[in-house]
Amino acid sequence: QVQLVESGGGLVQPGGSLRLSCAASGIIFSIFPMGWHRQAPGKQRELVADITTDGATNYADSVKGRFTIFRDNARKMVYLQMNSLKPEDTAVYYCNTGRPSTRNYAPGAYWGQGTQVTVSS
Repeated sequence: QVQLVESGGGLVQPGGSLRLSCAASGIIFSIFPMGWHRQAPGKQRELVADITTDGATNYADSVKGRFTIFRDNARKMVYLQMNSLKPEDTAVYYCNTGRPSTRNYAPGAYWGQGTQVTVSS
């Protein structure tokens, strides 16, 4: 059974940092590109960052220079380091597996339950 479990969300002040984690089980993690998405109230889910199977990264313009995605294949984990957080980063953040055995990320079948990030003073 495939599971993705996100953690690390919470309430943080503007300018603060959070690190989100996504733990995968039930898959051969190293063959999946991975992505982090977010969904704010009343808005569509959007791709924030993704990482290929060999560690190349891509970012939405809105988070470039502030967020970093990285992965640990041995631990079956993908992370999203978020710095210089802004109120507009407030959303539920989800990790997603891409398509197996493809290098580049495109949204795939498995999603986590999401973790809430709230940026507010």
